[in-house]
Amino acid sequence: MYIVLVILVITIALFVWGKFTPDIVALMSMLSLFLTGILDLQETLSGFSNATVIMIASLFIIGEGLSQTGWTALAGQKFVQWAGKSVPKLLVLVSLGSGVLSGFVSNTGTVATLLPVSVSAAWSIGTVPSKILMPVAFGSNTGGLLTLTGTPPNIIASNALAENGFESFSFFEFALIGLPLLIISILYFRYVGFKILPKNTTDNQPVNIDSEMHEWIENYSVGDNIYRLRIRSMSPMIDTNIGDWKFEENNLSVIRLRRRFPKPLKGIKRFVEFPTADTELRYHDIITVKGSAKDIDKFVIKYHLGILPFKSDNDDLKEEFINQEVGMAEMIVTPNSIVLGRNIPMGLYLQQAGVQLLGASRNNKPLKDKNVAIKAGDAFVIRGTWERIEALKNMYKNIVISGSPESMAKNVDKLTYKSYISLGMLLLMIFLLVFKIVPGAIAAMISAGFILITGCVPMAKAYKGISWISVVMIAAMIPMGLALQKTGVAALAADSLVNTLGSVHPIVLLSGIFLLTTLFSQAINNSATAVLMAPIAIIAAQSLGISPEPFMIVVAISASTAFLTPVGTTTNAMVMSAGDYKFMDYVKVGAPLLLIFFIVSMLLVPLIWPF
Repeated sequence: MYIVLVILVITIALFVWGKFTPDIVALMSMLSLFLTGILDLQETLSGFSNATVIMIASLFIIGEGLSQTGWTALAGQKFVQWAGKSVPKLLVLVSLGSGVLSGFVSNTGTVATLLPVSVSAAWSIGTVPSKILMPVAFGSNTGGLLTLTGTPPNIIASNALAENGFESFSFFEFALIGLPLLIISILYFRYVGFKILPKNTTDNQPVNIDSEMHEWIENYSVGDNIYRLRIRSMSPMIDTNIGDWKFEENNLSVIRLRRRFPKPLKGIKRFVEFPTADTELRYHDIITVKGSAKDIDKFVIKYHLGILPFKSDNDDLKEEFINQEVGMAEMIVTPNSIVLGRNIPMGLYLQQAGVQLLGASRNNKPLKDKNVAIKAGDAFVIRGTWERIEALKNMYKNIVISGSPESMAKNVDKLTYKSYISLGMLLLMIFLLVFKIVPGAIAAMISAGFILITGCVPMAKAYKGISWISVVMIAAMIPMGLALQKTGVAALAADSLVNTLGSVHPIVLLSGIFLLTTLFSQAINNSATAVLMAPIAIIAAQSLGISPEPFMIVVAISASTAFLTPVGTTTNAMVMSAGDYKFMDYVKVGAPLLLIFFIVSMLLVPLIWPF
């Protein structure tokens, strides 16, 4: 018992210290339990086969599917648009949006999606990000209480009930307390929190596609000399190949081709993002080209083509050039690059690199030449698949890709058929969970599997989308919960709570569980907190002969109330730099909200889940 207590204290101290990542701390704790003989091999590794861990890993893939296919970006863009120029309205919308979104997407995924649009919106309506971002983080933490899968502590609490012979919580049961808390959180920030949120100025503007597109238009003249040509019925190009018409010799660069038919034909894609000489042309095809107005006029007249309007603004360029698969980025050539001195025509698709050159700039001035002789310091706007753009960083030495293409890809708000597949898989999982057709982990794995099979998330991105630190940490901390029970530490803690608090009234015991759990959650991960407190709460309830349900609900709630520190949860840390928050900002803003959560929980939980 004393060995387990020493390991537990050291583990918590290492979590608070922050020198090592949480997964490393948890693994060291797990190994210590084995090496000291507290647990055998099967018990030590039991967390890695636990249904909770499998389910959480699957949920990361489902959340990545929604993010990669545009749903989270679209949701973020919409509620920011609805705010207009009203700061209080924007604050309410970002709190509500982050809360609702985090009920179905991971808290970190929600904040990662809403962070850039929230910051941009804050600047555009005349306020600072520090007035908006903390509500986004706290809203995502609270919104996780809307569903069973909203946050790991919910799953841990529910599975702990099931493992001890009680009925687990249903999918939307958490919303009975989560929805009131989310509404209270929104009202708090609207009328109280907004007044005490700091007004910090910062220049740390995150990259987003809209602002980048505006800069490219201004600095590179990306939209200049771009035209859409339609193949008319009398054109000789019908049923020929692009290479037959020598676009380059006519000073034109083919950028993209769109098939104009009412519905996709079998085996034929609607868009050919990077046409080659072998690409076949059909009647009504629309070819996007780059060239001078004079050369375009000659080509159109000569080959009986039509011209469709094209505006060189953000919306038209985004519609034409960017989607979930294809994007744009800025490339800068350094003095030691191997491409120095090469002549490259603008608009050319470089098959070896897998990118297209759409614009060039030298000394901060756009280059208008058709062919560019590359010099050190030249900058280019390139277009290609997001994967190819990301790969360029490793393909060529001394070439700098500005920004993070992978992050920008998640800001694309254009929906495709894959978007509806990923949404359908989320709804399928909810259906399977609500009607309890299969266990939760199986439901999540089925939905995640379909998202991978249908290509909504490429396998490589699926692995990147999983927060392995969280998954490994939870798996490695589960043996600690087992050790606490096996050695009697959990029973001792529960008895102490029962004897001191439970003898007064169950609500007093419930209050003690809440305060102890929230104390842990300010310093260590909410999942680790839930794993530690779940067995103690269940034993305490059983000792009094009352239902453990209200205690497990309180564990889930209080594990998600890390409002006092920036280290208690990843979402708090994510907004700290962007909002230029100080440690005391979290205490000043979070303490009143935590007190409100405590009072509301003590009033509502015993009414909804009686003792």
